[in-house]
Amino acid sequence: MRPRGEFDFIVVGAGPAGCACATRLAQARPEASVLLLETGPAKSGIRSDVPLGIATLVPFRNARNYGYRTVPQAGLGGRRGVQPRGRGLGGSSLINAMIYIRGQREDYDDWARLGAAGWAWRDVLPYFLRGEDNARGADAWHATGGPLAVSDLASPSDCARAFVDAAVQCGHPLNTDFNGASQEGVGLYQVFQRRGRRWNAARAYLATLAPKNLTVLADAPVARVLLEDGRARGIACVDGSTYAARAEVVLSAGAFGTPQLLMLSGIGPAGHLRELGIPVLRDSPELGANLQDHVDFVISRRVNDRGLFGTVPSIVPQVLRAIAPFRRGTGLLTSNVAEAGGFLRTRPGLDRPDVQMHLCIGIVDNHSRRLHATRGMSLHTCVLRPHSRGSVRLAGTDAGRAPQIDPAFLTDERDMETLLAGTALARRILAAPAFARYAGPALYDAETDDEARLREIVRAHADTIYHPVGTCRMGSDAAAVVDPELRVRGVAGLRVADASVMPTLVSGNTQAACAMIGERAAEFIARG
Repeated sequence: MRPRGEFDFIVVGAGPAGCACATRLAQARPEASVLLLETGPAKSGIRSDVPLGIATLVPFRNARNYGYRTVPQAGLGGRRGVQPRGRGLGGSSLINAMIYIRGQREDYDDWARLGAAGWAWRDVLPYFLRGEDNARGADAWHATGGPLAVSDLASPSDCARAFVDAAVQCGHPLNTDFNGASQEGVGLYQVFQRRGRRWNAARAYLATLAPKNLTVLADAPVARVLLEDGRARGIACVDGSTYAARAEVVLSAGAFGTPQLLMLSGIGPAGHLRELGIPVLRDSPELGANLQDHVDFVISRRVNDRGLFGTVPSIVPQVLRAIAPFRRGTGLLTSNVAEAGGFLRTRPGLDRPDVQMHLCIGIVDNHSRRLHATRGMSLHTCVLRPHSRGSVRLAGTDAGRAPQIDPAFLTDERDMETLLAGTALARRILAAPAFARYAGPALYDAETDDEARLREIVRAHADTIYHPVGTCRMGSDAAAVVDPELRVRGVAGLRVADASVMPTLVSGNTQAACAMIGERAAEFIARG
């Protein structure tokens, strides 16, 4: 152990929640010292800054993507799924599709009903507004002046517009603001961008708001929390260095990283820890359980249209032609790929949408890990509130070793039924007259009319759309990992602030909700 310093507060993980928590806490407590530690690099890199670069960052492990894999999934025919997670200052906001979605107000009311007191919609909305700087201006649902730049897509494609028109032809309502009075309907997504460039969480909070009492260390992987007499006293890094915390340690390492760090520190399911020879300092049976993620199925079509792009070889000249417009903040390179979508109900009687769609202006086959020498488009459909529950467990005692990730996709048959119903809605939209220009052969016979065959295809190709949550569930009951003020039960001076605390998955993309959690965590900590 090599002591390197002492701070009042230490935040581990610089994703959207960690960046928000550390910055707002340092602002609220100017007399206190705050340390933010991040495993990955400090610089985002050009492939992240250019929105279209997502196509090169998501498929495989790289400097800004942990590139995790799941354990074999029974619900996916025994396949191992892909779990991209961001690495570096900004976390997953470095590699995601930048889509600005809060979720449905009922999501947060459900949290409160399940025991997360103080997390109902009326409680969280002010923190969404506090973080927002919407290019459309302020109104009852939106705000300006916050650190998170939100804008309309600079150059939405004809294909995205055609999808919206086709969905309206099918009877779905047009929705120009998924974060307004109602989420239901179809439209173009707003994105975390400014002047056509990705506006990641580090740029939003650290580069623009961070006060002098905040110290940020990148390339500093943490091995465990240092515990003494039932209290968090600091952290130990992989390189043997340690940092002491006079007041609190906050873990913001995400739905996989946070439970991994807690278990390596001796907090978690006692039986699992003993199997690995880790001394049990706090038995927390639910830690690492309750993993939820949006299971997703993609219909991809080969379509020879110049407005779409392919992986090889057509993308190269398209990108070269797009450089000049990008310098002006427009053009193909400003695309987040998933430009349009919607929130729809799969059957009568539902009180709110249960599936989400993402229209992508290229072929997305196996997370773009499988390449095609043709242009095309893809339409994703995911289950918004899955019933399947998975887990995260340690694969060993080495902090650098990936955890065992088991989303348990499609193990609850209700998720399969919803996914099939959502796929049927997607097919009707693709068959509408407004989308006729984009007709073409579907990969893997994904538009078959044989339901038994379609079930096989879904199990062979469905996977995540990158929204894991829930592994450190927040609640008022004794079994909850953290209480409603995000304090780890049974351990003083230790909190969690990231997607892992969500009792249930929000209905949509998770970046905005994670930043909101970080904003709230800072306030809880600052007031003591």
